[in-house]
Amino acid sequence: MNLIQRLNDNCIFISLYLEKCLCLREISPDIKHRVMELVGREKEIEKLNSLMNSRLPEFLALYGRRRIGKTFLIREYFKSHIVLGFSGAFEVEYDLQLDNFFSEYTRWTKNKKEQTPPENWRTAFNYISDYLYTLSRRKRIVLFIDELPWLDTPRSGFVSALEYFWNQHGSQMKNLIFVVCGSSASWMQSKLIKNRGGLHNRTTARINLQPFTLRETELYIKKRKIKLSRYQIIQLYMVMGGVPHYLKELTTGKSAAQLINEICFTPEGLLSDEYNQLYYSLFSNAENHIAIIEALAARPNGLVRNDLLKYSGVPEGGTFTRALKDLLDSGFISSYKPYKKKKKDMVYRLIDLYSLFYLKYIKDNVNTVNNQWQAIRKEGSFTAWSGYAYENIWMMHIPQILQALQIYGTSIDVSSWKYRGDENMPGAQIDLLIERGDDVIHICEAKFSKNEFIITKKYAQDLRRRRSVFEYATKTKKLIVTTLLTTYPTIQNQYYQDEIHSEVTLEGLFE
Repeated sequence: MNLIQRLNDNCIFISLYLEKCLCLREISPDIKHRVMELVGREKEIEKLNSLMNSRLPEFLALYGRRRIGKTFLIREYFKSHIVLGFSGAFEVEYDLQLDNFFSEYTRWTKNKKEQTPPENWRTAFNYISDYLYTLSRRKRIVLFIDELPWLDTPRSGFVSALEYFWNQHGSQMKNLIFVVCGSSASWMQSKLIKNRGGLHNRTTARINLQPFTLRETELYIKKRKIKLSRYQIIQLYMVMGGVPHYLKELTTGKSAAQLINEICFTPEGLLSDEYNQLYYSLFSNAENHIAIIEALAARPNGLVRNDLLKYSGVPEGGTFTRALKDLLDSGFISSYKPYKKKKKDMVYRLIDLYSLFYLKYIKDNVNTVNNQWQAIRKEGSFTAWSGYAYENIWMMHIPQILQALQIYGTSIDVSSWKYRGDENMPGAQIDLLIERGDDVIHICEAKFSKNEFIITKKYAQDLRRRRSVFEYATKTKKLIVTTLLTTYPTIQNQYYQDEIHSEVTLEGLFE
């Protein structure tokens, strides 16, 4: 690593340190210390800081897909302030959920409170409120319930008991922060955040925890003393995204290719069989969710609803709608409205990078052969897959593109566009369009390569033709420009000068 790179790295960490310190001025020393140990999550930490500084009762709903670090964030931040914590268990019956609660309750209260197991959730929450009333009011206290949706078993009365507890007791305790987490984003949205009954508008803060960005991923890897170039980090991100639990599997002294082979293609590797566990541990009737995922994986440019129904084979109606919403809320898929189209033309696209990689390569290739991944990379399909995965990464880092292009000062609309063609013009497709409020439209082209990209005469003609088709089909009067999204800077030959307006390299992704 050269001197300039070391200075840049130090500047990043100093900047983050100062940002966190400014947010922590009113926070207790123990929390300050733990926050400085956390990687990334600046926005989330800022929100947690505001809850700690508040002099009112607070009700935080935190949700996000499994393995994303929800529990770690809460336990690490609030460690010395949690006075009672317990978790739901997946597909466990009502009686056992209550038994699990009572075991944790007696542990936290050191057997000094109720000795009789509660018969229902109303009694359980009465135990909780009675215990909280005995605690000091001089400092913030945190009640933490993890995997809240799993506690809402059929006919358990859990939601009504939770509602009564908060409205009658929790909301009156000015030093209380009530934190609930859930991997089922749809449940958290419908039953809690958008509740139309007694819990309507009761949550005072919400956090939808997302995977690490590339910048956060790099910081995490450096904190682990793992030395990888940004190009190698991009390769790892293509395989596992920014899921902290997956990144924990990285070890020192190995290249990205070695790590991918070890984690994904050996029988003992975490990601060799994570796929089914991921969906079945998160969703009831997960077969429907997997069918949608696999239909989208086979058509990487995305599908409209009717086509998704056809290719997935999931029955139309409530079953399909619920599964689709589950996947959208959990961040496995995204939806976007094509340029100048209506809501009914919404396109759905698989964006979970691990699922894409598993279905493309891991599923049929797990074995004990060394260097399996190196062999797969030589296949003709690798170039197409890596290009698509790189494009997906850019679509997950739109703020970084806007920052690199310095176009934050105007309204922005991000979309895609597809034209089937007619007798005058051929068809064309643009996966990423950025329309600015100052009458400029960026046609973005993502290109993944291990060396500097070279624009050939034929490629320049393709770019020019695509721009002409877009202008013809949309009849837009706005200025249309081409923006390259590359790994390394493109060689600026004649064709580059003629066709390219702007370029963002992988360095921009790490901002």
